[in-house]
Amino acid sequence: MSISSFHPPQRTLMGPGPSDVSDRVLQAMARPTVGHLDPSFIGMMDETKQLLQYVFQTKNELTFAVSAPGSAGMECCFANLIEPGDKVIVCQNGVFGGRMKENVERCGGVAVMVQDDWGKAVDASKLEDALKANPDACIVAFVHAETSTGAQSDAKTLVNLGHQYDCLVIVDAVTSLVGTPLLVDEWGIDAIYSGSQKCLSSSPGLSPVSFSQRAADKIKARTTKVQSWFLDLNLVMGYWSGDGKRAYHHTAPVNCLYGLHEALVIVQEEGLENAWARHHANHLLLRNGLEAMGINFIVAEQDRLPQLNAVTIPEGVNDADVRSRLLTEHDLEIGAGLGALAGNVWRIGLMGHASSQKNVDFCLHSLRAVLG
Repeated sequence: MSISSFHPPQRTLMGPGPSDVSDRVLQAMARPTVGHLDPSFIGMMDETKQLLQYVFQTKNELTFAVSAPGSAGMECCFANLIEPGDKVIVCQNGVFGGRMKENVERCGGVAVMVQDDWGKAVDASKLEDALKANPDACIVAFVHAETSTGAQSDAKTLVNLGHQYDCLVIVDAVTSLVGTPLLVDEWGIDAIYSGSQKCLSSSPGLSPVSFSQRAADKIKARTTKVQSWFLDLNLVMGYWSGDGKRAYHHTAPVNCLYGLHEALVIVQEEGLENAWARHHANHLLLRNGLEAMGINFIVAEQDRLPQLNAVTIPEGVNDADVRSRLLTEHDLEIGAGLGALAGNVWRIGLMGHASSQKNVDFCLHSLRAVLG
């Protein structure tokens, strides 16, 4: 057997993630590896924490990057906040609300589901009905930006409702962070998780998370052990705390964290509000071009995510064939539908570094060429 080095093709990534990674981030990841307790690396960790507080718009002390992808960030939030028997109201309007339910049940909690049609935002009145019917619920969980449909829910309203009924609120912001307004402190979000590979445009493999003081107090007051040793915040924060000597917990993905740090520096340089505006402007350009081709969105305009566009596949067009030709003939990746939407929609991402007028034009040109 003789296997040579792997050299990936140069693609334009306009699917649901990962997004294109800039040369600056790739170069940062190629810098010399140092020890995960090296003083220089710990200084970079402190900066990464400050930059994450900026993009989350929070002063939460318990803010850091889980050393695993967004799904582990989800599990970190649920595993630390749920104890056996806890009742959790989960809002589902796509695939990822279903994953929340799985986490609740695996932690020994009881999931009460609030269902909305795929492609629609979470209905606040349905959540309030569930809260009234379940006064013993202690947590509300919902997806801010449902990656499977491109629908964005009103996080501020849903969080306020949860608090009115004395619940902590967990929010999935995997696709929304940096791409659309997200104000953790102003909206009062208690626990939130995201991913490095979406609008941050870093490599996959890290999950930014943040916990309010209220959530931290619940974690400290647990009467049972967190079911995951690796994700137990009582242990992990000894490594990320920055107070005194760092306690060894695990070997951090050093070079991936270099990349996340650089990606966050890029966001800081652009300015968070400017990043939100750029994503929205490029979404409008894509919308106009797609609608001119007779391709329509499945989400009502007021609920659309600018960075994740779920659109109907024209009648008579083969989903897999088009995506395959885009990849082989144009080196362009767009996403397929998930679950109930499989075969019926394409998901076109405009995330982070990939959200540019150049990419919008390229995507529209490539689609026209393939569709004839």
